[in-house]
Amino acid sequence: IGGGLAGLSCALDLAERGRQVLLLEAGPLCAQASGRNGGQAIAGYACGQPALEAMLGVADARRLWQLSLASLALMRERMSRHGIDCGATWSYLTVADRLAKARALRQEAQHMRRVYGHDMPYVEGAELARHIASPRYQAGLIDPASGHLNPLQYGLGLARAAQGLGARLHEHTPVQSLHRDGGQWVAQTPAGAVRAEQVLLAGNCGLLWQAPGLAPALRARIMPVGTYVVATEPLPEATAQALLPTQAAVCDNNFVLDYYRLAPDRRLLFGGRVSYTTATPGRLTEAMRQRMVRVFPQLAATRIEHTWGGFVDISRERAPDWRRLDDGLYYVQGFSGHGVAATTLAARVVAEAMTGAPEALALFERIRQSPFPGGDALRVPLLVLGTTYHRLRDWLG
Repeated sequence: IGGGLAGLSCALDLAERGRQVLLLEAGPLCAQASGRNGGQAIAGYACGQPALEAMLGVADARRLWQLSLASLALMRERMSRHGIDCGATWSYLTVADRLAKARALRQEAQHMRRVYGHDMPYVEGAELARHIASPRYQAGLIDPASGHLNPLQYGLGLARAAQGLGARLHEHTPVQSLHRDGGQWVAQTPAGAVRAEQVLLAGNCGLLWQAPGLAPALRARIMPVGTYVVATEPLPEATAQALLPTQAAVCDNNFVLDYYRLAPDRRLLFGGRVSYTTATPGRLTEAMRQRMVRVFPQLAATRIEHTWGGFVDISRERAPDWRRLDDGLYYVQGFSGHGVAATTLAARVVAEAMTGAPEALALFERIRQSPFPGGDALRVPLLVLGTTYHRLRDWLG
C-alpha cells in the first residue's frame, strides 16, 4: 500500500523472488515525497551513526552502516540492469557555515574513519573552493558513496522494472480499510477488495491524510514536515561549472538546512525552508531565492522558474521506523529526509522478512522510537518551539 519509492522497491524485490505482488496507490505513482524531493541519495541515516551506537552498540551500528552502503550499491545495480536513466551522479559534499559546525564535521570524519573504515575527506580553504564556489562555508566533508539523481525518473523506472517481472500496479486506488479475515488481510478499495497473505504499509505521510484508519497506532510516531525547492533558469555552462566543479550534491549540517544540486540541464535545484504546520510559507519563492543568494551571491540576477514543495515524514529520533505491526503486516516510515536511498534498504529488509529471513528487520526493530509529545492538539506547537530552539543554536554557532 503506497506507490512511492518504498512501495515500488518492495514490489520489485518481491517480484524478483517470484512472489505475486499487487501495489495500491491512492494517487499517481511517486506523486508525493518520492517524486518531489531534492534527489539526494545519502549513505547512512538521518539520526547519525553515534545515535545508533548509543541505542544498539557499536557492532550493530556498524551492521546498519554496511546495510546502508549495500542499498546504494543496489540502487546503482538496478539503474544499470533495468536501464533507469535518472541522471545519477555520485558525488556528495556536506558543508559547515560556522567554526563550531566545522569542528563537528572534522570530528565526524575522524569518527567514521576510525570506527567504520569509511573515508570522508575533510576540506577547507582552497581545497573546499575546488568543490563549491561559495563564501558562506568554513569546511566540508566529501562522501564519494553518496550522490544525487532525479527521484521521479528513478521511481518510475522501478515501476517499469516491477511490472516487467509481473507486479500489478494500480494507481488512483485508495485503500479505505484493512482488516484480518482468517489467515489473510483484506484491503477494501472503491473498486473492490484485495486479499493478501502479507501487506506492507508504505504510505508514510500519505497514511495520515489518505487512510488515517489503516494503522492509527502509527500516527503519533511520525510528523509530516513541509520542505521546498526552487529551480533556476538553465545556467550558462561556465557558471554551472564554476558553482559546483565536481557536480556534487550539497547539504549543510545545520538543524534547519539548505540542500542543492545541479540538474543535467544546468538548473540549480535549491531546497530548504521547513513547515511543521502543513501551511505553505508566505512569499515562498522570494524567501527561497534569498536563501539561495546567501549561498551563491553570484546568482543574484538569476531567474527562479519553478517552485514546489511536499511533505516528508520524520520520526522523533530521526531514526528509521521499520517494523512488523502484526502477523503478515509490516510498515516502513520515519525516513526523515534520507528516503531516496533508505527506501531501497527498507524495501529489501521487509521483502526478506516476508520471504523467511527476518534478521535484518529484527535489527531495525531494536531502534528506539518515541511518540511525538502533545497529542494531536499540541504536538505541532511543541515541535515548532523545539525547532526554534535549534535554529537559535545554529545561529549562535
